[in-house]
Amino acid sequence: MNTRTSRTVVAAALTLGIAAGPAVPALAASGTSAAPGHATPGAPAREAPDAGALRAAIQGLPKDDATAALVRVSGTEGGWRGSAGVHDLVSGRPADPDGRFRAGSVTKVFTAAVVLQLAGEGRLGLDRPVRRYLPDLIPAAYEDVTVRQLLNHTSGIPSVGSGGDLDDWYAHRFDLHDPVRTVREATSREPDFAPGTQQHYANTGYTVAGLLIERVTGDTYASQVSRRVLEPLRLEDTYFPGTDPTIRGPHNHGYQLFGTAGEVRDVTVWGATDAWAAGDLISTTADLERFTRALFGGQVVRGPLLQEMFTLPDASVREYGTGKPAAYSAGLSVMRLGGREVWGKTGGRWGYNTAVAATRDLSRTLVYDVNATDAKGEGMNPTAMNIVVAAFGAPSVE
Repeated sequence: MNTRTSRTVVAAALTLGIAAGPAVPALAASGTSAAPGHATPGAPAREAPDAGALRAAIQGLPKDDATAALVRVSGTEGGWRGSAGVHDLVSGRPADPDGRFRAGSVTKVFTAAVVLQLAGEGRLGLDRPVRRYLPDLIPAAYEDVTVRQLLNHTSGIPSVGSGGDLDDWYAHRFDLHDPVRTVREATSREPDFAPGTQQHYANTGYTVAGLLIERVTGDTYASQVSRRVLEPLRLEDTYFPGTDPTIRGPHNHGYQLFGTAGEVRDVTVWGATDAWAAGDLISTTADLERFTRALFGGQVVRGPLLQEMFTLPDASVREYGTGKPAAYSAGLSVMRLGGREVWGKTGGRWGYNTAVAATRDLSRTLVYDVNATDAKGEGMNPTAMNIVVAAFGAPSVE
């Protein structure tokens, strides 16, 4: 398949269905009514998911910002499943609703969960310095950074990356990255701030967390997450790709817009070793929904340690560079949507945008994958935002 497709193909797919594709609708959806008997006493009544709004959120794909979308809404208030768009722009086949995709930074939720499990087993302490466990990797300049600060992005360890523009990233998409080398490069620099004083969302802390898991267990990061989370929950379509740049099994293609002319390239095959424990997971909406329900229900991280995932840093901690309130806990982040508190995590890899989100009481959960053509762009993808608003309501105005 030609990896470069003109932007006009996206428009043609919308209006003509792509000549090579079958004459079937690009939108498929199903829904269920709310489960009875699970309302919280005294809580305001909530309506079932708005199926019409959810259908509208993904209708019309493929279009300029996305070529496909897979959505699952569930909870005690009811459920809805939908998919739209195409498997790929050349064949025009309908998107596979069960397809695998790159989950990006949703990986961090799995990493945080395993670190918290190890803390529950007494194999590490959240308030202990990371250097205690990785003395050969973490230099004295970062001796006060704690395990908890890795997880809630308050460590002050700076970000590192290859730099360059989108074309440069594309040219190096098959490069292999070593997590130890990444951490050494990051910690050779001056801290962004004193540990625990500000919050800066980045991948580096979770790269350290992955190495911490390996040091404490004497096993690989992927093996530990698989044994502790994937296998017990039977997440059979979720895996870590390692150095393999492909997506194994059924999946929908991802595309990215390049340049001012809007050239569209197929970016499905792209290495993820730069992300590793911070963002290399491959999964499905069904698996991520099961994981989210199990996590929030206390089946993955048990006891008081689960509260770490729903606890923000002290109110005095502000976002680095902006001064906004801290919004990240250990593995998750929080927003107010439709008048209620929603916890979750988004992720973005080239061609794919993903999110898991839920209310604490699991009255409503959302998992989506949007095959976004601006997956690393500024701001939220329009189709993804439409899905979130349809599922939970509009963001609250601060």
